[in-house]
Amino acid sequence: MFRGVNTLNLDAKGRLAIPTRYREGLQRQSEGKMVVTINNVERCLWLYPLADWEEIERKLVNLPSLDAAAQRLKRILIGHASDCDLDAAGRVLLPGPLREFASLDKHVVMIGQGNKFEIWNEELWNERRDQWLTEDGESGPLPVELETLSL
Repeated sequence: MFRGVNTLNLDAKGRLAIPTRYREGLQRQSEGKMVVTINNVERCLWLYPLADWEEIERKLVNLPSLDAAAQRLKRILIGHASDCDLDAAGRVLLPGPLREFASLDKHVVMIGQGNKFEIWNEELWNERRDQWLTEDGESGPLPVELETLSL
C-alpha cells in the first residue's frame, strides 16, 4: 500500500530514487520490477509494481476493440507503458518521452495512491493541489460508490 507525498529530485539521467520506506515492499511484491505510463487525464505519470500493472493491462486488453473510447485508452495507457527496474541504489529510470509528457525536470513529487504512485512536476502538483483544495463541490456530485464513505 503506497501512501504519502514525497518531494524528490531527478538526477541528470532521469533517474528517480524511490524513498527507502517503499523499496522493501517493491522488492517483495514485484522483485523491483515496475511499469510506468502516462495518466490519461492529468499531466503526470503512473508508476505501478509489475503485478498490479499486469492486472490492469489484462483488463485493458479485454476491452472491446471496436469501441473508439476503449481503443484510445489502450493506445494511451498500454502504448506508453515502459518497464523499469529498481537498480541497486533504489532508483528507477523514467524514459525521456514520458518525462517530457509530464514536464518532469529536476524537482518532482511522488504521491502514493494505494496500488501505484503518481509522479508530478513539483510546480504543477502544487498548482493542481491548491486548485483541488479550493474547489467547493465544483466538480459535481460524488459518485454513488463514495456517498457511503465515512472518513
